[in-house]
Amino acid sequence: MRIIARRTIYEYIKNNPQSKVALEEWTEKTEKAEWGQFADIKKTFNSVDYVGNQRYVFNIKGNNYRLVVVVKFTPKLVYIRFIGTHSEYDKITDIKNI
Repeated sequence: MRIIARRTIYEYIKNNPQSKVALEEWTEKTEKAEWGQFADIKKTFNSVDYVGNQRYVFNIKGNNYRLVVVVKFTPKLVYIRFIGTHSEYDKITDIKNI
């Protein structure tokens, strides 16, 4: 998969260095993946949830962080939409349009 807005991950790591290992692991696994459907994502990351409108939420570092992405299966693209703590994620009012 090709990650779009990868810079968002690196900026987040720069400001939150404790997230570095977990986010780099997520990035590496995602770039190597060949997802064609939700079940494929689930095989790679068991803790992923589909929240609608092509958005998927990943629990990062034991659920300390949340990562929201849009996955476009046919062109094999993953768009980073949000990275934050669990409490920051809980403040999102419209996850389907983030």
